[in-house]
Amino acid sequence: MTEAEKRRTRLPGDLTEAERLDRILRVDLAGEYGACRIYEGQLAVLGRRADAEPIRTMYEQEKAHLATFEQLLVQRRARPSALTPLWNVAGFALGAATAMLGREAAMACTVAVEDVIDGHYAKQATQLGNTEPALTATIEEFRRDERHHRDTGLAEGAERAPAYPLLTGAIRAGSRLAIWLSERV
Repeated sequence: MTEAEKRRTRLPGDLTEAERLDRILRVDLAGEYGACRIYEGQLAVLGRRADAEPIRTMYEQEKAHLATFEQLLVQRRARPSALTPLWNVAGFALGAATAMLGREAAMACTVAVEDVIDGHYAKQATQLGNTEPALTATIEEFRRDERHHRDTGLAEGAERAPAYPLLTGAIRAGSRLAIWLSERV
């Protein structure tokens, strides 16, 4: 498709490719930051327990994801979300609160968040297609990690958490809202 054809098919309010890429990097950085804060909150409550090792492992992977998106944001000169201070507090609070409900609730939190992120990353990879092969590959790699985190949460007893359907439903809704806001603000 030529540049003229692209301009003709673009509707008012549609994002340019540069704006779309900026939005992707912004939301992914915010999401990985929020994930780190969730795990930090969980570890603040459960970290001394021997059975907290899966949480520590997932946290280390999220830190690596965060570092990657921090680099990409700088390289691409994209702006971070202005809501980072909110994700700092909200992420830690969500992690600590679910951990205070018990290890299974902490795992339910992981399942809910990672389920939403799996779908979010899948959508991004489809949107990017072959236009950004390196970024698409990174997103697909991180998506595999996030699915593994979700599967770990399930294997570690997430479904035994108190009020599992209610808890995961609320966390999924909050995660979707955080994504929507971080893309835009």
